[in-house]
Amino acid sequence: MDDKTRTELEAAAFRRLVDHLRERTDVQNIDLMNLAGFCRNCLSNWLKDAADAQGIALSKDESREAVYGMPYETWKSKYQGTATPDQLAAMKKAHSGH
Repeated sequence: MDDKTRTELEAAAFRRLVDHLRERTDVQNIDLMNLAGFCRNCLSNWLKDAADAQGIALSKDESREAVYGMPYETWKSKYQGTATPDQLAAMKKAHSGH
């Protein structure tokens, strides 16, 4: 597979992942972190890192909106629940540096 095709396929897979996460608002970021080691915020940070590496201006707010499909604060107020003590303990144990 050539590099251009691989990049196009990776971009399509990323867009599908982002679309899926936008639909699954019931899945909390802390659950993603505890199960998979990354969350929507990680994806938005990786997007910003990629933009920075290319010299493309993309703010943290813009990268989060690209992943969440709306301003982050709007998403938080609409969909983010309060983490349970068990979720917080699992997060602390598995991702103490995150």
